[in-house]
Amino acid sequence: MADGSGSEPRDSALPGLGIRDVAAVPGHLRTVRAPEFRGAVFHEVLAKSALNRVPGASSMPFSWTVNPYRGCSHACVYCFARGSHRYLDLDTGQDFDSQIIVKVNVAEVLGRELSRPAWAGEHVALGTNTDPYQRAEGRYRLMPGIIRALGGSGTPFSILTKGTLLRRDLPLLTEMRERVGVSLAMSIAIGDPVLQQSIEPGTPSTRARLETVAAAREAGFACDVFVMPVLPHLSDSTAQLSGLLHDISDAGARSVVYGPLHLRSHVKPWFFEWLERCHPELVAPYRALYPGTASRAAQGYRMQLAARIKPLIRRYRLERGATPPTSGEPRGSGGIPRFTRQPMTPGTPARAEPGPPTLF
Repeated sequence: MADGSGSEPRDSALPGLGIRDVAAVPGHLRTVRAPEFRGAVFHEVLAKSALNRVPGASSMPFSWTVNPYRGCSHACVYCFARGSHRYLDLDTGQDFDSQIIVKVNVAEVLGRELSRPAWAGEHVALGTNTDPYQRAEGRYRLMPGIIRALGGSGTPFSILTKGTLLRRDLPLLTEMRERVGVSLAMSIAIGDPVLQQSIEPGTPSTRARLETVAAAREAGFACDVFVMPVLPHLSDSTAQLSGLLHDISDAGARSVVYGPLHLRSHVKPWFFEWLERCHPELVAPYRALYPGTASRAAQGYRMQLAARIKPLIRRYRLERGATPPTSGEPRGSGGIPRFTRQPMTPGTPARAEPGPPTLF
């Protein structure tokens, strides 16, 4: 029985789960429904460990990660991390979006792990599974403790996020940058606001994320942008890509990494349900691009996308290793990001592409 605080005691069944569900969430403390987070249910747990070792066979350029949350209220239809909820007997659709596991002691546990003599100070990546700056972070404030633990132990780290709450921690990140290497990246895949809110309904707007890139730049960070995933037939025209890269460059980003939509088996049904509901005319083309159990788009499409986007990345000087702007200001005039181009909606006829941005 819930008490007046909106929380449920440890021995209560988690909503939407079966009788063995509490055991399926190790270290479960309580379940919380907060009025300011309508539709979300937070399952607070005590974590036994914070550092996660990346499998040796992985192609990731880092060996360790920290994930303060499982599940993500960003609710991105295409999110590859949806499969992680299966291990908790939660579904990869609505449960992933709304049933959020919160490791309330993650910073304390991380601090202990980083203080062990065996810890070699290897790079740690945050945001590689679920977003550390999703909406729950506004309530639980786990990231400042994580950042202090990493920086205080001399451990370099990186953050990848769609969350504009990153701006809250820029002063702390600036402080930690004096001790260790700190790198920041923002995920911005879609310029059209209607499409963006349809397929990423819980995320900040593209404009708000661009402004966060600009704020990071003003704080002295060379912020990278992940244009991932590029959506076939929805966000992949030359005009759409050029417009988005123009705005990313204008915000002062250092570089862009891109990638086409990747549909793992546990994501595919959820994505096609959205596609049938919102863009039924594209179901057949998508089945041709991702036939059967294929998770990667057909090779021909990947080559076409590369031929389309790589010249644009070079045009806007957003290649990895390109010379960054010499000042700490965004690339927009007067140090203020312009973002003047209006995003194009899918199917809009191509227009003349904007000229290259002014570089300082």
